[in-house]
Amino acid sequence: MSVRLYVGNLSFDATADDLREIFGQCGEVEDAIIVTRPGGGRPRGFGFVTMAEEAAGQEAIRQLDGQEVSGRQLVVNVAKERQESDRSGDSE
Repeated sequence: MSVRLYVGNLSFDATADDLREIFGQCGEVEDAIIVTRPGGGRPRGFGFVTMAEEAAGQEAIRQLDGQEVSGRQLVVNVAKERQESDRSGDSE
């Protein structure tokens, strides 16, 4: 079963290919994205990597969390599911 990882504290020069290369050392990477700002496309300093196997994801966390890449210490953990925000303004 695949696992999606959050990757934070990335260099603003990092690319999805960089993530594929870094995380590929721990196992098969299914997907890698860098999150960008709307409109301008400027990277926001974090992204997501989907590892094909849960064991590979755990190994990536073990090896890469706190690892220095491009002068910055990576933050790597299992991505949390996105919560739907209540935008209606209703209160309980």
